Amino acid sequence: MGDGTASIALAHPENDYLALEVHTPGVGNLLQLIDTQEIKNIRIIQHDAVEVLRDMLDEDTLNGVHIFFPDPWHKARHNKRRLIQAPFIAKLVHKLKPGGYIHVATDWQDYAEQVLSVLSAEPFLENTATDYAPRPAYRPLTKFEQRGIRLGHGVWDLFFTRKKNF
Repeated sequence: MGDGTASIALAHPENDYLALEVHTPGVGNLLQLIDTQEIKNIRIIQHDAVEVLRDMLDEDTLNGVHIFFPDPWHKARHNKRRLIQAPFIAKLVHKLKPGGYIHVATDWQDYAEQVLSVLSAEPFLENTATDYAPRPAYRPLTKFEQRGIRLGHGVWDLFFTRKKNF
């Protein structure tokens, strides 16, 4: 719904943020937050992230990417719909500047394991932790994280950086 994006952008006015979202209520809520809180460093594209990555962003342009609580598609037959797949990450890594990062957070253990496997297999990325990273202070608790905690789920953060030598 954009609350996390708004919070991070307000805390770091020196950075510019590009929010990608297909969920119309999420876009609307973020636009309202931008207006009421007078946030100047967020731009929004309401479009599929895979297509934005493929068609709208140049290589070596992103300092970092936050993917917080992506749809887990928790049924095994739907796992192929998950955003974090090897082909997506292979494209994404080329959009990152050297030293840029990918930070993923999920409250589904099997998705965390898949993300760890996919990111670890990408030769141009390196994990900043042994496996999972602690939640960094800049990432606010989202409603999805709070929901997961209420349901007894763990929360896993993964933080990988693009190697400087490509």
